[in-house]
Amino acid sequence: MKRRLAREIAIQSLYHMEMNEVEAEEAVSMLLSEAAGDNEGEVKLSDAEGDKAFVLELVNGTWSRKDAIDGLLSDYLKGWQISRLSKVDRQVLRLAAYEMIFRDDVPGKVAVNEAIELAKHFGTEESGKFVNGVLGKMIQDVDQLKSKI
Repeated sequence: MKRRLAREIAIQSLYHMEMNEVEAEEAVSMLLSEAAGDNEGEVKLSDAEGDKAFVLELVNGTWSRKDAIDGLLSDYLKGWQISRLSKVDRQVLRLAAYEMIFRDDVPGKVAVNEAIELAKHFGTEESGKFVNGVLGKMIQDVDQLKSKI
């Protein structure tokens, strides 16, 4: 599975978890099943267990650090509160912050670019610009933020 697809499923899983109060395993399993069935000529799920483990790592990593991530994001949300964001934008920002701060295998610029694309795909017309603005400020401080955690 390409990482883009894994991130799409992770965003959908995080959204599903917040909306329906389900566990990560249930949300990811459901969305992976749907993705496997919807792959008409698109990216196929090559190694189902490996793919699931990677998506679960993203989802569990983001969800378990949600409060810390929200605290960090709130410093970059000028004039906004995390609770007032659209649910999609909130999940996109959380996943990107998780990848930027807690994962060493994802360059910050990649996390930001992926988040912008995910926001455009799942959010509103303005989501991409909004996510870019927030994460563009955050990436400048990423080394300092990593040392705080």
